[in-house]
Amino acid sequence: MDDTIYHKELVKLKDKQSDIKRLFRKLKSKKRKNVDDLFHSLHDEVFEKIDCLSCANCCKTTSPIFRDVDIVRISKKLKMSVSQFENQYLNRDEDGDKVLKSSPCAFLGSDNKCFIYDFRPQACREYPHTDRKNMSSILNLTRKNTEVCPAVAMIVDRILKKKEEL
Repeated sequence: MDDTIYHKELVKLKDKQSDIKRLFRKLKSKKRKNVDDLFHSLHDEVFEKIDCLSCANCCKTTSPIFRDVDIVRISKKLKMSVSQFENQYLNRDEDGDKVLKSSPCAFLGSDNKCFIYDFRPQACREYPHTDRKNMSSILNLTRKNTEVCPAVAMIVDRILKKKEEL
């Protein structure tokens, strides 16, 4: 899939946010294992077709949360002190979390590859979170990610199409 097709996936769900909210309220009443199984099977299916390097919209538009352990690891790899790294790259957001000062990510190359891929933050390693356990607890985050990640948009769109079966 190319970048244009990925963008179409995001646009497709833009007007369906109220449907997604209703669907996710319904999913919260389902057994946790069933919700996990639904997301995980679709995650695997969608990521057989998605090439994140063709998109990188997450890296271009959002910032992961940097935990202290991430900052120490990345600083060490970049041969910087923690304070140098934080001063150069990070700010605190309205929730007090440490996030990147700007978008796109300072570590994103023109080829959509990450300069710090092997030691990137946990939030980047786990993104887009659709294969996590206890998906019911992160449905609000998942809904927000339908606006950022075409893979999440595709997964949720497929679940919307199955909503009668749920």
